Amino acid sequence: MIDFNVANYLRINLQDMVMTLISTVLIVLFAKHFFWDKILAFVKKRQDLIQGNIDSSEDLKKAALAQKEKYDVQMQHAGQDAHVIIETARANATQQKKEILDQANSEAARIKAKAQEDIDRDRLKAQDEMKEAISDVAIEAAKKLVDKEMDESTQRKFVDDFLAKAGDQQ
Repeated sequence: MIDFNVANYLRINLQDMVMTLISTVLIVLFAKHFFWDKILAFVKKRQDLIQGNIDSSEDLKKAALAQKEKYDVQMQHAGQDAHVIIETARANATQQKKEILDQANSEAARIKAKAQEDIDRDRLKAQDEMKEAISDVAIEAAKKLVDKEMDESTQRKFVDDFLAKAGDQQ
């Protein structure tokens, strides 16, 4: 059977430690001499790339915040502008309402005045017709008076009756 003892593998002796230390130092010196500058340049390049990404991210963040503030101000102004537009529209509507009412009132006044003129004209026409009718009646009465040849008292009575009838018609 195979004799396996962990202690044989884990034991530490001075000779192994020195050899390991020397080989490590040689590897480090060799790597430093041939590769150290390239490794540092690669690390520096990588560090600069990461820092550039961080800086550009911060710049983008600042630009985004500035743009957001600009949009916030625009939104606030848009609200104020909308309020101004609404107030202007309301004022225009009120003005148009007033103009329409004034126009309607003037049209109503014009129609009323025309109707009054028509009434006055019809009244004058009726008065003229009445005067004409009275004249006709007076002429007829005069014809009858002439035909009857009345005395003076009968004529006076007839004229008084005629005037009373004419007064009643008006």
